[in-house]
Amino acid sequence: MTSRRSFTTILIAGTLAAAALPAFAQPAPVTLLNVSYDPTRELYVEVNAAFIKHWKAKTGQEVTIKQSHGGSGKQARSIIDGLDADVATLALAGDTDALHNNGGWIPKDWQKRLPLNSAPYTSTIVLVTRAGNPKNIRDWDDLIRPDVKVITPNPKTSGGARWNYLAAWEFAKRKYGGDAKAKAFVGKLYANVPVLDSGARGSSITFAQRAQGDVFISWENEAYLLEKEFGNKVDFVYPSLSILAEPAVTVVDKNVDKKGIRAVAQAYLEYLYTEEAQDIIGKHYYRPTSAKAQAKYAKQLPKLNLFKIEEAFGGWEQAAKVHFADGGSFDQIYSTRP
Repeated sequence: MTSRRSFTTILIAGTLAAAALPAFAQPAPVTLLNVSYDPTRELYVEVNAAFIKHWKAKTGQEVTIKQSHGGSGKQARSIIDGLDADVATLALAGDTDALHNNGGWIPKDWQKRLPLNSAPYTSTIVLVTRAGNPKNIRDWDDLIRPDVKVITPNPKTSGGARWNYLAAWEFAKRKYGGDAKAKAFVGKLYANVPVLDSGARGSSITFAQRAQGDVFISWENEAYLLEKEFGNKVDFVYPSLSILAEPAVTVVDKNVDKKGIRAVAQAYLEYLYTEEAQDIIGKHYYRPTSAKAQAKYAKQLPKLNLFKIEEAFGGWEQAAKVHFADGGSFDQIYSTRP
């Protein structure tokens, strides 16, 4: 028979042994910072909530996702200067390239790491007018009329503004023939711009809330948001030619590897390609890349006459060098405007 002393000794030893066994460990909570461009605030609020739920169900891990928004070029500079971004979802690949060129935050071939050159959705540029379109603005030609004031952000800081500028340039180049005519056209357009905000959302506020300007050169999704919020005050029209905008996404390698959170950050970006996320993308008036979501949102996102930056400008590196670098075409145009 086991004595009371022996039983107590066994009980204590068993308790100590159980305490020494590793408990089932829950993954440590993770916080991600998504540094993005101006108009994606609403999109990523919903995407983030859906991903957090998805990731918790899949792994048991709690994720918090913080957002930072501003002009795309300005956001890229903030990351280069030390903003602790885990993922960058900027307005154009040229701004993302700057993360490689200035400090090696990401590898040179970053666009090859996800499908479709790391662009899970696309967009384009449209023209937002006052309700009823009182100035009868139908195409890019109308933006150089002396009676029209144009609202657009600063292409030195805003990715959306660069898409705007290049869309107008290519329209004029095709219609009037050659870069010299295009430059003169864009010069007349910027002569009609009373203020350059640093980002697309700032220009949206200038146009819709401060009631400046007759037309706002806008992201397509931003135009829909303005129509939804200020439906009795604004309309928008699709120009005869516009540009296919391809906002690209990447993990910021230096930061995620330092924190040991690459797996979660990568999964977050991969999630953007899932049908669940693609549906959210279409719901927020971005152009999804999945066939299913494209079909669902085809009525609100019609097929358009769009050109790619590669075919018209030789890609972002060349476009940035010619048009947006210090002393480039934009500086020449803006410094000599009346």
